[in-house]
Amino acid sequence: MSDPSSKTENVAAVLKVFAVVEALVEEKRVSLADLAQRAMTSKTTAHRLLQTMVDLGYVEQDPETEKYGLTLKLFSLGARSLNEQADLLRAADKAMGKLSRATGESINLGILDDRDQKVVYIHKYDSAYSLSMKSTLGLRNPLHSTSLGKALLAWRDDDELRERLGKMELIKLAPRTITDREELFAQLRLTRDRGFAEEVEESETGVRCMAAPIFNYMGKPIAAMSISFPLFRFDEGRKSEYVNLLTTAGMTASSALGYRPKS
Repeated sequence: MSDPSSKTENVAAVLKVFAVVEALVEEKRVSLADLAQRAMTSKTTAHRLLQTMVDLGYVEQDPETEKYGLTLKLFSLGARSLNEQADLLRAADKAMGKLSRATGESINLGILDDRDQKVVYIHKYDSAYSLSMKSTLGLRNPLHSTSLGKALLAWRDDDELRERLGKMELIKLAPRTITDREELFAQLRLTRDRGFAEEVEESETGVRCMAAPIFNYMGKPIAAMSISFPLFRFDEGRKSEYVNLLTTAGMTASSALGYRPKS
């Protein structure tokens, strides 16, 4: 039989490694002392972990500052893991570019992380304006407070929706975040009926977003595309134009994936 204490030690070691990796992702260059603190371990243990990661080519140390940083090897792994999304990225990119040029605003593409019930940002077009919404590839946001998340949820049957909502923690993140499950369920059904998702200061103060789903050849929502506006720059008189541009872009990407809407 395997030794339970050995398993516990192995888990602890893995947790420390990922604490180090996450600290390096967030801070770019980090000292040994800070990394040891983040991993809740001794400097000796942190140094041993880092040296192994250096030997494997995932981490490098600046000879002048002695701080540690990630190499591009980890990025390479991430890029290769997205190969299965290559068709989606190709299909969405052209539509996103057109939407970006038409609006000048930030355009994002997100997919559903089933395990954590979050939306993951996998592609973007930055705004043409200096004051704009900035997103980070790989960013993970809650489903309930984002237009991308709502678009990913809304085109699922009611039973699945209720099951998913029952597992979600509806944390209040901004002034108008929906934290009531029945209210959110009703809004998701409204989203499905009108063809697009919307959130106004539900995820972040001063931000308004709209999103449309992207379907695969089987008619399943596999991604969503959004436009993000600073609240002060949203032109209510152009809302129908924005909606038309967005839903057309979503349908263009869906069609490129073989989706054919039911007559």
